[in-house]
Amino acid sequence: MAVLKKIKASTLMETLVATVLIVVLFMTASMVLNNLFSASIQNNTYSVRQELFRLQYAYQNGVLELPYLAEIDDWQLTVKETKLQGVKGPVFLAKHMSTNQEIALRP
Repeated sequence: MAVLKKIKASTLMETLVATVLIVVLFMTASMVLNNLFSASIQNNTYSVRQELFRLQYAYQNGVLELPYLAEIDDWQLTVKETKLQGVKGPVFLAKHMSTNQEIALRP
């Protein structure tokens, strides 16, 4: 009969604790990354700014009629003539409907 040597190993409780710690760590990391990605997507205003620049170009070339109203995704675009400090000119405004974030351009 062979003599069995005792092999050092972790207990079941140690393994379960280590597994729980790793799962909690990965859950926390995934929630942080999810918040970062969703915030970057919500704050991405590139397409709206490009549309405002396109409208500004159209106005400068006499193609755009004022007042102008349009909607792109959750953004409401308006172009209207206003008088600011005695100077009359157009204001290009984009407003997000749910967050009330505004982007304004004035040539």
